[in-house]
Amino acid sequence: MNEPKPYTLLTLLLILCFSMCSNASNPQIQERLDNELAEKQAAFSRLKAKADSAMVYCKTKGLNTDYCILIDFSIHSGKNRIFVWDFANDTIKYTGLCCHGYGQGSTGAKPVFSNTEGSYCSSLGKYKLGIRSYSNYGINAHYKMHGLEKTNSNAFRRIIVLHSHTPVPDHEIHPRHLPLGWSMGCPVVSNRLMKDIDALLKKEKKPLLMWIYT
Repeated sequence: MNEPKPYTLLTLLLILCFSMCSNASNPQIQERLDNELAEKQAAFSRLKAKADSAMVYCKTKGLNTDYCILIDFSIHSGKNRIFVWDFANDTIKYTGLCCHGYGQGSTGAKPVFSNTEGSYCSSLGKYKLGIRSYSNYGINAHYKMHGLEKTNSNAFRRIIVLHSHTPVPDHEIHPRHLPLGWSMGCPVVSNRLMKDIDALLKKEKKPLLMWIYT
């Protein structure tokens, strides 16, 4: 199977510019495309700024400086919001949907975050990805997550891990949200994305940084 091509700002611009040229005669379509382009530019700029900060952190802490994983839980759950970032090329290597925890009154539109055992909530902050182990879900593999901040210090004790779940779609479902109940606090992704991440992590010698934020 061919490896998916990296997502870059240039790629997004070319796609949208082609669409603009095709629909330039319709002002309403043009306005919508302009808004989509501005939104994608802003989203990519925000992601790159976070990746730049992640690189500084990884260098300081001796973590992997080839890749990191960024999860933006401020993004609609029906849109791609987990990003495997390629530091060398300043690109998104892989992206996809990601579930958040269902506890403490979380909804599909608004996650609640907690570091408390038994909360079934996701926790914000930086993590070091640990060893690969067996999972009962998805592709039957998960990666341990070690919280590096006060907001996620109980992650390992809570058995918060990166894993997949078969029902998670491989594509965006916006405006629908991902159903609650597929995560008890873990970042849960599709099987296809997990296979890509798993193959990458197996090859890397230093642990990756995972950063969950809003």
